[in-house]
Amino acid sequence: MLVTFKCKACGNVLMFGDVARQMLSMMGHCESIPGALEAEEVPDALANLKAAAQKIHQDEQAMKNQGDKQQPETEVDDVGSLDYEPVVSLHTRATPLIEMLEIAVRENCYVMWQEG
Repeated sequence: MLVTFKCKACGNVLMFGDVARQMLSMMGHCESIPGALEAEEVPDALANLKAAAQKIHQDEQAMKNQGDKQQPETEVDDVGSLDYEPVVSLHTRATPLIEMLEIAVRENCYVMWQEG
């Protein structure tokens, strides 16, 4: 399932359903789809999402630093020869939604999401 986040002040943000539910949870909102945030709710959701994404980023960096001590880092050019896909962190996946919420705060508009 895909989930589309919409805001009249910027372009849409499309995410896989499981990631979208994680983002909604990180924003402190229920994970129901479809749903919406009123303009007054967006600043709190943005603050929650930023804090959660920053915490995840710090945890990932700490784990990466521990892993660097144990094994050499794979070069980006060598990714094609690996047997697995590189992991895209939740911090990275949250960035477009954070940008959307920042615009929604600036423009004082709502954000909604729905399947599709």
